Amino acid sequence: MAILIVDDIPVNLMLLEEMLQQEGYADIYCVKSGQEALELLATTEENDAEEKKIDLILMDVMMPGMDGIETCQRIKAQDGLRDIPVIMVTVRDDDEALAQAFAMGATDYIIKPVKEIELLARVRAALKLKHETDRRKAREQELVELTGKLDTLNRRLMQMVPRDSLTEVGNRRYFDEILVREWNRARRESVPLSLFMVDLDDFKKFNENHGRDKGDECLRKVADALSCVLKRAGDTVVRYGGEEFAAILTNTPTGGALAVAHQFMGQMVALDIKFPGARNNGILTVSIGLATAEPFRGSDMQSLITAADGARYLAKAEGGNRVKVALDSR
Repeated sequence: MAILIVDDIPVNLMLLEEMLQQEGYADIYCVKSGQEALELLATTEENDAEEKKIDLILMDVMMPGMDGIETCQRIKAQDGLRDIPVIMVTVRDDDEALAQAFAMGATDYIIKPVKEIELLARVRAALKLKHETDRRKAREQELVELTGKLDTLNRRLMQMVPRDSLTEVGNRRYFDEILVREWNRARRESVPLSLFMVDLDDFKKFNENHGRDKGDECLRKVADALSCVLKRAGDTVVRYGGEEFAAILTNTPTGGALAVAHQFMGQMVALDIKFPGARNNGILTVSIGLATAEPFRGSDMQSLITAADGARYLAKAEGGNRVKVALDSR
């Protein structure tokens, strides 16, 4: 590890260097002023080779021009240098001088004349501190890089999910993939699986009155509202096609799915999307068909879809703005 000694008196430089060399420290730099120290540190900082970095600074306090305290302050003001421990070497041991040195970022101090045992003990402690600081920063950098890689991977995974470009929920292909996966899971775990199909009432009239742009905005709001009521990670919302949506509710019996459907209808009322020709209080409403299956008892997946779609058709035929539950999806 590299050590920089800063002292305007050559004999002091020689003495400190000799003590360190006898202890086995071979990479030692000696300069005679604070300005030379800053210039050398700037040079080593620009060099990417790790072995050129300074790991510890031993600096005299009393130097002509820029003294040790000001030099320490300037070192600690630089991002790439502030982690280098600085041990002040001083003939002054009064509280005011030491408080000033520590306020500028000094790590430790040694009183002149320097005692070899004390010097080496403080150097070892400071270098250990630097080593631990470097290790911590390296781990933090690794975590930052790992987090960046995970973010990139997550974005790629999200891009791989088949999504409806308008509403940002899953599309019909995604529905087919998820339903097969959740059906098989429900069969393995012996739990019910619910599905409801959603159709916007009088949506063609809405488009005729407000145009396609407003219609697209409306579809996005409906998708957001449906996503809002499905709070569990395993539940899935998709745009099934046109103005139709579907929701897959894992491990959910009919009663639980019905409660979610009514919550969604409440969200639709809260949206308060008005338009002329709407048959239900002048606002946009939905028809929902709900079906529940128990795959572990031999139910058929296609029958679940047919039952939910049939219930949706009945809800719409009866005037919309309601939920119809399929009696048997097996």
